[in-house]
Amino acid sequence: MSGRDQDSRIAFALATWFGVGRARSGPGTAAALTILPLHWLMTPAPPALEWVAAMIVTVAGVWAGHAVAASLDDHDPRIVVIDEAAGAWIALLIAHGHGVAGDLAAVGLFRLFDIFKPWPVIAMERLRHAGLAIMLDDVVAGVMAGIVVWWF
Repeated sequence: MSGRDQDSRIAFALATWFGVGRARSGPGTAAALTILPLHWLMTPAPPALEWVAAMIVTVAGVWAGHAVAASLDDHDPRIVVIDEAAGAWIALLIAHGHGVAGDLAAVGLFRLFDIFKPWPVIAMERLRHAGLAIMLDDVVAGVMAGIVVWWF
């Protein structure tokens, strides 16, 4: 296997959040929900460790999302869901300390903001770099959802 083929396999694995993006219905919601158990497992760890992990996923998502978008000649392919995983994770981290109900609210609000795309979420989707556009709209939606839960 060539290095390019290996990079493509890694990009597709990451971008589809290890196959979740290939779900027939609700792949974005499914990807967001996969973060809940990961978040709960990491709760005893220092918060900085979880933030670093979420940022690594976000940066990897820019690369993987861009690679898959270019490979499929589609600016925002439906199978790319690493952005939903990262956005939900950011929402959970900002809303930290509000219990299971707060966690569920953070993920639910994140999905609402991601689907309905209020400003400034929609502005991020218009970026020219596919990887940044794919990831940053969900990062912004996650920040917005996390702040709403944290505030209340």
